[in-house]
Amino acid sequence: MQITAAVTREKGKLNFETVELADPKANEVLVKMVASGICHTDTAVIEQYLPVTFPMVAGHEGVGVVERVGPGVTDLKPGDRVVLSYPTCGICDACKSSKPFACENLFWSLFGGNYADGTKRMKGFDGAEIGVMFGQGSFATHAIVNQRNAVKVDVDSDDELAQLCSLGCGIQTGAGAVLNRMNPRPGSTIAIFGCGSVGLAAVMAAKLAGCSTIIAVHGRRGKELAIEFGATHTIEGRTEDVPGQIRAITGGKGVNYALESAGVPEMVLTMLDSMAAEGVAILVSVTADAAVPIKLEPQIMNPCVTLAGAVEGYSNPQVFIPELVRFYKEGRLPVDKLNTFYDYKEIDKAFEDSHNGKTVKPVLKF
Repeated sequence: MQITAAVTREKGKLNFETVELADPKANEVLVKMVASGICHTDTAVIEQYLPVTFPMVAGHEGVGVVERVGPGVTDLKPGDRVVLSYPTCGICDACKSSKPFACENLFWSLFGGNYADGTKRMKGFDGAEIGVMFGQGSFATHAIVNQRNAVKVDVDSDDELAQLCSLGCGIQTGAGAVLNRMNPRPGSTIAIFGCGSVGLAAVMAAKLAGCSTIIAVHGRRGKELAIEFGATHTIEGRTEDVPGQIRAITGGKGVNYALESAGVPEMVLTMLDSMAAEGVAILVSVTADAAVPIKLEPQIMNPCVTLAGAVEGYSNPQVFIPELVRFYKEGRLPVDKLNTFYDYKEIDKAFEDSHNGKTVKPVLKF
């Protein structure tokens, strides 16, 4: 079938093209897009900060309606509303252990452009194959996805579904890093470095988890929303002494937990300088290459601090995304307050507004 896709053929450029999309194969579904979030990882692909091969259709926070199912699909049917999340190989030890976030083939599943069988489903005007990001390529009117990364959700309308697009990546990443990877004790202290959609999701999750002190370290945006979502304190990360402020807030101890979501390598050092003894510090952001000289003895060994990574919120999307939807419906995860909607054809403006801080979460509507 012929569809419209925003194709990247050279670094930094998106072009709307009519392309050919194949039928779904075994265990795959065809999804008609309702909306797609825009995330900084899309920029990393389009600008080739990550080693991707063009042509490619970016986009990895799609939501839509199932139109057709391939052989072997058992959990989805036409008409189901789905949130699209990250793909995995499904056959490695981690996948078999219900830990898809640790899939041994995760990087190439996300950024290699192919589906799990090593092939592509999209062809351009010249007959050449086009890769897709995250096994979906949601910057297109339709997508083929494996049933493993399409999560059926209980919502009443396409408009409500559009509000939830970032559950597939950004919200899942921030909230899951807190709820799944940290699992903070009620009454504990936490600092969130970066107040984009991922960091703000972490703030919401910290409140859900019962953290008593939630410190949001922000830049040019995010302070007001962080307070609205549950931050008890805010710090301007570019101008203030962040470790000093955090230790003042916590009676000199530092925080029990911290999350770095700003994508600034040097911020890792600031985070480690802000930790309490036996603290847990988590990295979730995509950063450019940088040499960050961590001081192992005073920052990690002596205070017994754990520095760890977490991909996609340490979550199994089929389990975690329905939980996030429940939190949203209960009013405890107000992700709709992050969203600014754009027409699909306004994709360049949506990226521009995201980069200059005019919007936290731009969402394309089809």
